[in-house]
Amino acid sequence: MGVKFFASALIALAVISFVPAVAQTGLNMPVDIARAYQKGTRAHNGKPGPKYWQNTANYNIKVNFDPKTRLIKGTVDIDYTNNSPDTLTQILFKLYPNYYQKGAVRARPVQPADLTDGVNIAKVVVNDVEKPKKRIRTLGTNMSVPDTVMPGQKVNCKISYSYTLNKTSHNRTGQVDDGAFFIAYFFPRIAVYDDIDGWNTHPYLGSQEFYNDFCRFDAEVTVPGAYLVWATGDLVNPTQVLQPKYIKRMVDAGNNDSVTDVITEAEAKAGKITTPGRNHTWRFVADDVTDFVFATSNHYMWKASSLAVDPKSGRRTRVDAVFNPEHKDYYEVVNYARKTVEAMSYRFPKWPFPYPHETVFDGLDQMEYPMMVNDNPLPDAADAIELTDHEIFHTMFPFYMGINETKYAWMDEGWATIGEWLVSPMIDPKIVDLYGVERTEQTAGTEEDQPIMTLTTQTAGASEFTNAYPKPAMAYLYLKDMLGDELFTKALHHYISNWHGKHPGPYDFFNSINAGAGRDLNWFWQRWFFDRGVADLAIDKVTADKANYSVTIRSVGNKPVPVDLLVEYTDGTNKTIHHDMSAWERSNTFLLNFKAEKPVKQLILGSMYVTDANRADNVHVIAK
Repeated sequence: MGVKFFASALIALAVISFVPAVAQTGLNMPVDIARAYQKGTRAHNGKPGPKYWQNTANYNIKVNFDPKTRLIKGTVDIDYTNNSPDTLTQILFKLYPNYYQKGAVRARPVQPADLTDGVNIAKVVVNDVEKPKKRIRTLGTNMSVPDTVMPGQKVNCKISYSYTLNKTSHNRTGQVDDGAFFIAYFFPRIAVYDDIDGWNTHPYLGSQEFYNDFCRFDAEVTVPGAYLVWATGDLVNPTQVLQPKYIKRMVDAGNNDSVTDVITEAEAKAGKITTPGRNHTWRFVADDVTDFVFATSNHYMWKASSLAVDPKSGRRTRVDAVFNPEHKDYYEVVNYARKTVEAMSYRFPKWPFPYPHETVFDGLDQMEYPMMVNDNPLPDAADAIELTDHEIFHTMFPFYMGINETKYAWMDEGWATIGEWLVSPMIDPKIVDLYGVERTEQTAGTEEDQPIMTLTTQTAGASEFTNAYPKPAMAYLYLKDMLGDELFTKALHHYISNWHGKHPGPYDFFNSINAGAGRDLNWFWQRWFFDRGVADLAIDKVTADKANYSVTIRSVGNKPVPVDLLVEYTDGTNKTIHHDMSAWERSNTFLLNFKAEKPVKQLILGSMYVTDANRADNVHVIAK
């Protein structure tokens, strides 16, 4: 019936006993978000409003990276378009490497050896006018440049900058080993200016993730001659940097389902993979993406494969695994990645993978980027599968959807978590992935257990994790079970179609799913995302007339969850009776009737993915 924790078939008659209907109400909306709907930039039908807008930019990046000194030095030339109706009085930039600046406020520790003076801004030029440094204000990872940008105006910004990449304290970016580096957030970029908050002024503290506009990136990355580069976007000058046989292998991998050794272990050790030259400039181009990153190494292997992700057009996606030959567990990552892309394209969310390649790089983190993943090696195959599919699933959420992860981590991490739960068994049926379920039950109803709608910037500790990952994933999974696979997919595709390439917020998501499903689901959104409380079911009463059983189940808590009743027989066999969470839409009691096939030993309420704050009242032993 769609998801792995639910019963295989409904084998008994379940009858709902209703109490008087609870009146449906709209979802409470903060005044700042309500203004966007009043102005017409957002619409209650789940679609962007008739006056919706978003800003964009074209980035031309030229960066030099010296692996010996870890110095990154470059220029960024930005053509920024103000599509808003507002006159901007500043241009706000993000300087993410200032996370490592001495004295910076941060949520995670940094080793003293990695503390720097931050990003050195040598020059800022706006529309050919150099800005005096005394007028540029930098506070943490935000840099404000005063200027006036009228509605509809395009402005050109040129920035020269440098900084030293971290060697340890690897938080999503930094040195991996003596000859491998994953380099993210390495250039000054213009912050998002949107219809709800204006400028995104939230500083990067190392915990909350990112919010970026959809832009075009044309990047030139210069590294020493023996180093290869992998990045967001398409490599447009392969003949200038790679020997012909490696270009051929890369192209062949992009056209074949089988795995190609683009660079073998022996070749990685021998070198001579790149064209002659002391330095090489690798050029990548990516359109309509929210970020650009690159990774580089002088000793990594490269395995690649590809598959058709869109049966209508035949469009293919190349999948790469780039790794240290010493990490033998990484040899299978290319297969895990390929199967993830296949599952995403054809099974869940059943949407053609949107990008031309997906490169999994052997790094020191577990972090996603457009077309790139920075994943640490894991010796356990199940762990490696779960990590690979989780990070690749982020391709859809947040990157294809432009989600504000800084404020609403649940809008992307929740989807990556349900993706992990569902896709992992598709890759290996032996996997039972319970990521975060136990932690949710341990903290349910405690002071740390905040509503999911609490801004991610206002959570810490347990709720920072459970609100972002397992709690929303459970909500999506329960909704999938209630709607059924076909209607759930239709609703999800409606949301994706409405908002891909844009910036959806929570209410856009709720309204889109309601519209796509053709149902008012506000009762569910309210209880799972807005209200405090817990999921807690109990067996209230059991009566039997010979083999005919009536089981009254009560929802002690206020969070709706599916009903799974395990009937254990005295001969050691069992069967499960399942009902979706609609049982609790209008009632807090549910009457389940079934006919026992043989003598019953006991009844047990619950299943793996159905969280329950108190399982002590979930068992009923049948008296002999």
